[in-house]
Parts: sequence; structure tokens; C-alpha cells
Amino acid sequence: MTTAPRPRTTTRDPEELGRRLTAWLDARLPGARAVGITVPASNGMSSETLLFDIEHPHPPLRACALRLAADPSAYTVFPTYDLTRQYRTMRLVAEHTDVPVPRVRWLEEDPGPLGAPFLVMERAEGRVPPDVMPYTYEGNWLHAASDAERERLEAASVGLLARLHDQVPLEEAEFLALPGDGDTLSRHVESQRAYYDWVVDGLARSPLIEAAFDRLAELWPAEPGTPVLNWGDARIGNVVYDGFDPVAVLDWEMAAPAPREVDLGWTVYLHRFFQDLTAGSGQRGLPGFLRRERVEARYARLTGHVPRDMDFYTLYAALRHAIVMLRIAYRQVYFGEVAVPADPDTLILHHGSLRAMVQGSYWDAVR
Repeated sequence: MTTAPRPRTTTRDPEELGRRLTAWLDARLPGARAVGITVPASNGMSSETLLFDIEHPHPPLRACALRLAADPSAYTVFPTYDLTRQYRTMRLVAEHTDVPVPRVRWLEEDPGPLGAPFLVMERAEGRVPPDVMPYTYEGNWLHAASDAERERLEAASVGLLARLHDQVPLEEAEFLALPGDGDTLSRHVESQRAYYDWVVDGLARSPLIEAAFDRLAELWPAEPGTPVLNWGDARIGNVVYDGFDPVAVLDWEMAAPAPREVDLGWTVYLHRFFQDLTAGSGQRGLPGFLRRERVEARYARLTGHVPRDMDFYTLYAALRHAIVMLRIAYRQVYFGEVAVPADPDTLILHHGSLRAMVQGSYWDAVR
């Protein structure tokens, strides 16, 4: 976490965005102004977020969050960022489930007003487990919580997945189907192959990522099971909590039909990613939190579906995350923040744990 500078997350001027946003708001709510504009420290690189209030006499002040597609000239993390797709997904989840999804006030598909499409959501008040420094490090609210409080948050968070998977009619999510042939798992993996090819186009390829794809083929589930709507970026860092209870589920850009275990594997591994970084820095972290066997057992109790082939799905999560990490590293190279090493695999922050998963030794070591 300390060997390279934090990657830049924006190339835009927040003050200029604020002026343009106020002009856009005034056309919809005459007399409205965007005030108190802030850029959260946890701003991502696949998109940008602005927090602001709407000052207007009718209705009164509203707390909002704006999600803006990344500047296409700024070496984007993903090839495309489809906000219309996200908008439809959030509306679908809100209509069919009791999963707390922020209400989307406006979708602007015209890139003219702010330079890229955006959507404006009502902002939920609460707190989010931090990514930087990760919640597994000392010095944040979740690390300082009691075991019972973290148990409450874990139970509620797994419950989000159970309700999402059980409650959304898959036929209503056909617009999220990934291209290609075969079942939803095959399409999901092929979409990641295409993403990887895009990331390394004209650049050094990753032998480790390619070995992970080969290992996936060896572990391929005999029966992937009935697909459900997957959240896609299913991790606690994308949830706003009131105390230890979820009040808003965020970041739906990776939603797609897939086996239930795709979300479960991502939830389990993304916690392990932070826990491994923390242990590597000499801290204890949160070794008892979001443990794989507990997540699987809790999900089975809630849904009646016993997770299968989780060695495959946790490897797949680590592989998907590695592709993102490689793109972010090449983005840092592009901006002159880091140099290209002799071994491109070392650009992947979790290359050690991914290699252990490929070799089949990872879970034996952490249990």
C-alpha cells in the first residue's frame, strides 16, 4: 500500500463542474443551485462522484450524489461506462426487492452539460467501510467496532445478496445479458477475457493472469446452476451503513446475470484482498470477519442454496480483480506515476495471493 503513490482519481476541476451543474439544475428547477459540492476521498476511477446539496425554496434543501462517467481522455479503467444500464438496474432492484437502493432523481444521457453522461441520486446518510486505508487497518470505525457489531454488519450484508438473488425476476433483467454464446457463466468469463485483451493491447501481457484463466478452465463447475441477477461489485465498501445496518447499496456498473456464487466469491475475496494487505503490513487486521465458510453457511441458511465450487469462484474473483489492478497500474504508468517493471505481474498488487490460488495452496494457508 505504500510502495507507489495513490493513483489519481480525476482529471476534472470540481469548481468548474459545480458551475456547470448549477446551470444544468436551473434548467430543471428554476432558481436551484448546487451548493456544498465535495469530492469524496473514496472517489473511484471507473467513474467520478460529487456530493452536493440542492438549494431551492420548493422543495427545500436536498442531499444528492452525482455519478459522472469517467473522462474518456483520462485512460479510463473500463472500456465503457453505461450509466443508462446502471439507472435501469437500480430501478429494477428498487421495484422488485427490499434491497435499499438510492432513488435516482435524474439521468442525463447528453454529455454536453458536464462533459459526460451522469445520474443524480438522493444521498443516503451514513458511513462506508473505507478502502484507503482499508477498513482492515487500525484507525477506522469498523476496525474499532466490537465483534458483535461486525457480526451484525456481516449478517446484514450477506442478507443483501440473498434478497437480491431471490427477489429479482431474471426475465426482467434481460437487458443486462452479456454478449456471446453459452450459459451465463461462460459469457461472464468471456467478457473478462475481452476486458483483459483490451487492458494489455499494445502492452506487456500478464503470465499470471493467463495462468489463472487456464486454471479456471480446469476447475470449471460441472453444473453452474440457475443464474440470478448479480450485483457485480458485491462488497461492503459499496454499502452505506446507518450504524451497522445497510441503508444504501451502491455501484451497480458490473451487474449481470450469473450464478449466485459470482457475487459470493467477490464478497469473500475482496475482503481477503484487504486482509492480506493488512497482514502483509504487520497488522492483525480482521481475520475473523467475512470468513469464507461463514459467508457460505449464512447464505445457505437464508436462501436454501448451498454454495458450490467456491474454489473456482474465489479464484475468478481474484482474477477479475487482477485485471482491474493491472489496468490501474498501466494508468499510473500513463500518467508517469510509476515505471514499468521487468515482470508485469508485479504490477498486480495481490499477485502473491493470486499465484497461490492458481497453485491451489491459498485457502489452506488462510484457514
